[in-house]
Amino acid sequence: MAVKMRLTRTGAKKAPTYRVIIADSRSPRDGRFIDEIGFFNPRTDEVKINAEKAQTWLKNGAQPTDTVRALLKKANIVD
Repeated sequence: MAVKMRLTRTGAKKAPTYRVIIADSRSPRDGRFIDEIGFFNPRTDEVKINAEKAQTWLKNGAQPTDTVRALLKKANIVD
C-alpha cells in the first residue's frame, strides 16, 4: 500500500482550508484517510503540523506531495 501525505479540502465555498492527512494514494481527495497531522489556512497563511506524527510517518515511508513538502519546510520539520 502506497501511503501519501497530502491535503484534503475543508471549509466553506470560496473560503477553503485544508487538512494535512495521511492516506492511501488510491483513495479520493476527500475520501477515507488514515491519520490527520495538521492543517493549512491559505487565506491567513497559517500552518500547524504535529511534528512528531509527521516525522513518524516519514520514517515509515509516507511520501509527501510537493505542496505538503513545502508546508513541512515552512514549519521547519523537513530540510
